[in-house]
Amino acid sequence: MSPHSTGMLMAIAGAIAFSGKAIIVKLAYRYGVDAVTLIMYRMLFALPMFLAMAWWASRPRAGQAVQKLTRRDKWAVLGLGFSGYYLASFLDFAGLQYITASLERLILYLNPTLVLILGWLLLKKRITRQQAIGMGLSYLGVVVVFGHEARLEGRDVVLGAALVFGSALSYAFYLLYSGEYVKRLGSLRLVGLATSVACLLCIAQFLLLRPLSAAAVAPEVIWLSVANAVLCTALPVLLVMMAIERVGSGLAAQAGMVGPLSTVLMGVWLLGEPLTAWVIAGTVLVLFGVFAVSRSAAGQTPQKKET
Repeated sequence: MSPHSTGMLMAIAGAIAFSGKAIIVKLAYRYGVDAVTLIMYRMLFALPMFLAMAWWASRPRAGQAVQKLTRRDKWAVLGLGFSGYYLASFLDFAGLQYITASLERLILYLNPTLVLILGWLLLKKRITRQQAIGMGLSYLGVVVVFGHEARLEGRDVVLGAALVFGSALSYAFYLLYSGEYVKRLGSLRLVGLATSVACLLCIAQFLLLRPLSAAAVAPEVIWLSVANAVLCTALPVLLVMMAIERVGSGLAAQAGMVGPLSTVLMGVWLLGEPLTAWVIAGTVLVLFGVFAVSRSAAGQTPQKKET
């Protein structure tokens, strides 16, 4: 296969693997575990892989000097790890207790629009007409699915959607401010370091908020957490980064549009979530809206290999 075809397959596989996280979390909640304990196990099993990732990206290479971490770099890694992986992950896990996996994925898929809005508010970046229309379609799609769930499930859906939206916003801050450090440290090294920080924070959170006896969970929770850590956390990070190296960030992002679709289908298949006309309509609106935003943004600036 050509590098382009391989890269697209990696991007699609990575998007589907990322989307499986919500399904696994919803399955684990059936065994009576809470968000603090569940995210601790996910990060506990993921920590060795992210430490290995950071070490691999930091090792000396022939003819290339390794960028040493300055004091500013270390504070940035701590901040980005807190915002992009600890807080975003915890809010996401907490929100999944109250809403379907389909609605969760649609809200998280608003990330490009949130980055655009934050760039306009904080960095005075201009929003084009096409981007504004795309954002309108995206948020309309989420409102359609949210309104349908709220009518069926009640106030818990409002809480769950707010928590997941907070997760998307926290990750948008990470995306907005990580660019400078991606250039300095490289994407693999930055992700490895930042996610390692997030893993340690999640483990510390459990030790502070729960007794050690709370770690005694059903065996199914352990195996689901291992699958979450390997298949839906570490593996898709590597797949997406290798895809970006082969096809660029723009095409990799477009391939990622299979993510919400795969979540909807897996939710129907594995969780028994309803596939209604409202869910289909909302998903289509979000996908079209985000595609319009991403396409417009890609046309404004040159694509970069590392994001």
